[in-house]
Amino acid sequence: MATAEPTAHELIARHRPTLDQALEAIRTRAYWSPHPEHPKAYGEHGSLDAAAGKAAFDALLGSRFDLGQPGTDDWVGGEVSPYGVELGVTYPHADLDVLLPTMKAGQRAWRDAGPEARAAVCLEILKRISDRTHEFAHAVMHTSGQAFMMAFQAGGPHAQDRGLEAVAYAYAEQVRTPATAEWSKPQGKRDPLTLTKRFTAVPRGIALMIGCNTFPTWNGYPGLFASLATGNAVLVKPHPRAVLPLALTARVAREVLAEAGHDPNLVALAAERPGEGIAKTLATRPEIRIIDYTGSTAFGDWLEANARQAQVYTEKAGVNTVVVESAGDYKGMLANLAFSLSLYSGQMCTTPQNLLIPRDGIRTDQGHKSFDEVTADLAQAVDGLLGDDARANALLGAIVNPDVKARLESASALGEVALASREITHPDFPDAVVRTPVIVKLDGAKPDAEAAYMSECFGPVSFAVAVDSAADAVELLRRTVREKGAMTVGAYTTDEEVERSVEEVCLEEAAQLSLNLTGGVYVNQTAAFSDFHGSGGNPAANAALCDAAFVAGRFRTVEVRREA
Repeated sequence: MATAEPTAHELIARHRPTLDQALEAIRTRAYWSPHPEHPKAYGEHGSLDAAAGKAAFDALLGSRFDLGQPGTDDWVGGEVSPYGVELGVTYPHADLDVLLPTMKAGQRAWRDAGPEARAAVCLEILKRISDRTHEFAHAVMHTSGQAFMMAFQAGGPHAQDRGLEAVAYAYAEQVRTPATAEWSKPQGKRDPLTLTKRFTAVPRGIALMIGCNTFPTWNGYPGLFASLATGNAVLVKPHPRAVLPLALTARVAREVLAEAGHDPNLVALAAERPGEGIAKTLATRPEIRIIDYTGSTAFGDWLEANARQAQVYTEKAGVNTVVVESAGDYKGMLANLAFSLSLYSGQMCTTPQNLLIPRDGIRTDQGHKSFDEVTADLAQAVDGLLGDDARANALLGAIVNPDVKARLESASALGEVALASREITHPDFPDAVVRTPVIVKLDGAKPDAEAAYMSECFGPVSFAVAVDSAADAVELLRRTVREKGAMTVGAYTTDEEVERSVEEVCLEEAAQLSLNLTGGVYVNQTAAFSDFHGSGGNPAANAALCDAAFVAGRFRTVEVRREA
């Protein structure tokens, strides 16, 4: 870890090559990542290895997490790991009337630093977070319920990639306009009109990042770093069950800002008392000019309707759908879907929920398969994937909260169960709630079934919906995306016309589509710098992670003209 305080020029020199590679990656959409995915890659050049990372996490348990930020009027906590461990960490509770003005005070110098210096500071923050990936992985695991390897990868390098991606887009949009220009307009025989013009990217104001329970860093970093890189102070309001990963993030950010000569209060934490619900209070304060939110549709809709003073970016909920019309690789399709349904117990905003299958069955490379055969074979594929308890624990993680458990337990009453959920004991955490997915068969033509499959059922619950034809499946897909939204759409077909129809629906309704995935890429996974997470064009989200629109509204360009 760095010990000497770096100057702006040193930080730019240190991180400019990485920024340039990120800019090239978002231009080409090719694979690239500076953050290693394998745990054994850490332990050199100042990074924590597995043992040191675990020790650092253990040292946090039962501690007071002091950030040194102003306006602290209480200490709050109460996180309990989905694996049954009480974290016992307490965090500063802020007097907002003290904290917010202090945060605003640092924005002038941060604005004047310019896009390149801000990007370099952000990349230094991300580098130091990356060095502590093992520590962060345990923090993500014990607040989200993700299994360790998923917490390590999704909560570590993949989240860091998304943060870096946001910085790259922010930088690109800010420097699209030159900093200065000499303007001269010919006047015929008279002297030309000449002006010197200066253009400055100015921040909107304080940004509020409202964290989520399931992916606190992966979903939180894009908004946090997009706002910080465009000159805004950022107030981090974590989900009360997942404070620690974002508190660690705020601590690193504050340390780097201070070392680089900036006000550390450009990043602050807003932890809350149990049941306090400060998100609504914060979201409507006049100082808050940007809001990033991931979570329920109800609160996302409330933010969009009520936080009128702010630019609001939401990722809410949708009903993700897979059309299964035919299969050129039936076994590959089943294996791919089984993994997608099982990963992190389906507690991803991208996990498929509805599988639309013609009631007369589908064509496959193994012959015709009836609707019942497809659902039975998929159930068998999930069973095979999760038959070994050790493997199941590594894929499923733990159920994140009681609401997900309740939805899982009530799903079997909605229709005929093709695959029943079973309880699994975790050898290291006996209090963890670990459950395999349930698959329920529904008749798409029945109104009572429609009430189930047209509502989001977040968690390890999926519906095999019998439809009359491929055309009916495509039309139901269209209606689902239009009315309920979708973060992801999948389709399996060997028919070119069906493929064109599904693609056209996704283009018209702005849904991200994956076709005929049978290998190691899954519909519920996206790669930073290449894939867009959400589109911002259907009810599931009003923004995409990441694109130019995600960053451009966080600043304005102000011009100063002078006669030359």
